[in-house]
Amino acid sequence: MADEKDTTAEAAPKKSNKMMMIVIAVVLVVLGGGGAGAFFMLKGDSAEAKTPEKGIVTAAENTITVNLADGHYLKLGFALLQTKDSGAEAVDLNEAYEILIDEYTGKTVAELATDEGRAQIKADVVAKLVKAYTVDKTQEVMDVYYTSFVTQ
Repeated sequence: MADEKDTTAEAAPKKSNKMMMIVIAVVLVVLGGGGAGAFFMLKGDSAEAKTPEKGIVTAAENTITVNLADGHYLKLGFALLQTKDSGAEAVDLNEAYEILIDEYTGKTVAELATDEGRAQIKADVVAKLVKAYTVDKTQEVMDVYYTSFVTQ
């Protein structure tokens, strides 16, 4: 009989510990879900506010010729899409020329022949242009348009 009392006495605290763990787990899930929901809702608002508006398009007057790998060449013409915050004046394109030449020099024709390859290189170029043309936390350029793209 003494052994039966010990097992029933031990069973009761285990049950309350399990109940306490379940309550804690439910509270953590509810708080975590609420926190995550608030984070994503606030993040969405700030992302929309940071999207710049389209401004003027500044076209490069001359095309450039870039040496590719294996003796091939790329003839490239481009224009920069500026943001509305950059003003009505055209930006200086010298830095854009340098970024484009550096990015395309040494690439293979195979890399430039696929849509995925061109898209990846263009994404890298746009990221570098945005960084280069951000002055005093004001983004002046938001995209590059290719007006000529000929490989030989």
